[in-house]
Formats: sequence, C-alpha cells, structure tokens
Amino acid sequence: MLMFLSLASIGLYAQDTQAKIEFKTDVIDYGEIEQGSDGVRVFEFTNTGNAPLVISKVSSSCGCTIPKKPEEPVMPGKTGKIEVKYDTNRVGPIRKTIMVLSNASNPTVALKIKGKVVPSSGK
Repeated sequence: MLMFLSLASIGLYAQDTQAKIEFKTDVIDYGEIEQGSDGVRVFEFTNTGNAPLVISKVSSSCGCTIPKKPEEPVMPGKTGKIEVKYDTNRVGPIRKTIMVLSNASNPTVALKIKGKVVPSSGK
C-alpha cells in the first residue's frame, strides 16, 4: 500500500511539473500590405508552467511562410518569440497556418497569419 501511495504521489508530482505555452494572440492580421514590403511578424508567448518549455518544431502550411523558433528552452515565467516571415512578393490574400510542437501541456498549437498583399504603387 505504501508503494502504491508513493507511485501515486510521483504521478501527481509529474503532472504538476509541466511547461505551459500561452500566446498573446494566435492570429496576426497583416491587413493590406504592399508587395515587397517587410513580411516579418512575431508571435509572443509566455511559459506559464513550472518546467522548462522546449519547442521542438515549428512548420508552416506553405513554403512562402518561414517560421523561426527559439533554440533554447524557455524557463517558467519567461517569454519567447516565434518569428514568421511571409514572402510579400506574392500578390493576393494571405491565409497560412503555423504549427508549433512542444513539450507543453498543450503540445500542438496552431497559429494563423492573414491579410492581403497588394501591388506596389511604385511598380
């Protein structure tokens, strides 16, 4: 019985020590931007858990969107950034999804970018 209680308390402890990822927003709206303009935007997040947060992979739904993840673990209470660069040389609507995989209690998070690239007035 004592062994069972010890294992149960270890299980509870393991559940209590988890990274948690909370984004300020899960959608970035570019609005209307000019062709060839700066397509870099940043998703900010906080590790609200009590264990280091490790982002293992960040991928996009298209080669026109290049995400960049933090290389180091994000400690509890600290913030991090996922940078997203959209190719603004493509005129038209922006509707892309960025998938974030981590060791957080919510291990998969979908982020979205939207907007519209309009032809440059200088061309």
